[in-house]
Amino acid sequence: MRKKFSPRKGPFALLALFLLLFLAGIALGEPTRVLEQAWSICLSCIGIG
Repeated sequence: MRKKFSPRKGPFALLALFLLLFLAGIALGEPTRVLEQAWSICLSCIGIG
């Protein structure tokens, strides 16, 4: 007899958690902050800022 396939719930729960944290970061404006920091670092590296 073959066993019925039952998907594991752990990976789906982790995926849902990461998606929730990703959306929360976007809602709080984290991408903008990261780009601002990258911009200032790059300008200081090449001697403009």
